[in-house]
Amino acid sequence: MYTVVGNGPLGDDLPTGVAGERARTVEAAGLTAVVGTVGLDLFGDAALRHNLEDLDWLEEVARAHDAVVGAVADTADTVPIRLATVCPDDDRVRSLLIERRSDFEAALRQIAGRAEWGVRAVADTTAPPEDAPDAGGPGAGARYLARRRAALSSRESIERAVEAEADDVHSALLQIAAGGRRQRPTAPVLAGTRAWMPLNGTYLVDRARADEFAAAVAALQDTHQRLRLDLTGPWPPYSFTGIDDVHEEPS
Repeated sequence: MYTVVGNGPLGDDLPTGVAGERARTVEAAGLTAVVGTVGLDLFGDAALRHNLEDLDWLEEVARAHDAVVGAVADTADTVPIRLATVCPDDDRVRSLLIERRSDFEAALRQIAGRAEWGVRAVADTTAPPEDAPDAGGPGAGARYLARRRAALSSRESIERAVEAEADDVHSALLQIAAGGRRQRPTAPVLAGTRAWMPLNGTYLVDRARADEFAAAVAALQDTHQRLRLDLTGPWPPYSFTGIDDVHEEPS
C-alpha cells in the first residue's frame, strides 16, 4: 500500500511503484487505496526483513514509494502509508479500509487542502578562538584555566541565545500553520565548526497560505541572524495523519 484518499478520480497515469509495477487503486468504505502488486520474493516477510537491512535497496525502494505518494498528493488529499506495508491481497486491503475507516476519514479531514513543509534552523555555536596557553611562568596554569572557563561560559551563552531564537521561529510559524511538530534539537558537535540544528520542524500549511508561510520564513531569517533557515516542501503530510501504526505483512 502507498496511500489512501477519499473516493474520486485519480486519473490513469499513476507512476511506477517499488517493484517496477504500475500503481492501481482498490476501493471500499468510501475510500480509495493506491496499491501495487509485488512479489513475495522481495516483499514477503522473511525477504523483507533481510532487504530492509540493505541500505542501498532501502533507499531505492523509499524513493519509489515516495514518488507514488507524491504523485497522488499532487491531485488529491492523501494519507501516506508507511513504507513496507504489505497486504496479502486486495480483499485484505478492502478489509483494512473498512476496519480503519474512521481513522482514515479523520486524517483526511485534518489534512484537507494542506501540505507539509519543513523548516530547519542551523547555527554555528563556536565560541571565539582561545589564545594559546602560556608556556610557563608564575600563574600560567591559573590564567589558562580562567580562559577555558570564560570560553565555556561564552559557548553556553551562545547556545542559550540560539535556542531562544529557534523557539521564536517555531512559535511564529505556528501562527500561520494549521499544525506543527518539532523534533529534539541535534546535539552540537564538540569540536570544529560545531554546526547545530536547534530546530527541525514540520508544519501543516493550508495550500492557500503557502506563499505567506514561505514569506514568513524569509522574514524570520532577516531577524534571526544567528540561524540559517532552510525551507523545504511542499511534501505529502507524512507527519500529520496520526495513523503510522497501519502495518501489514503476508503471513
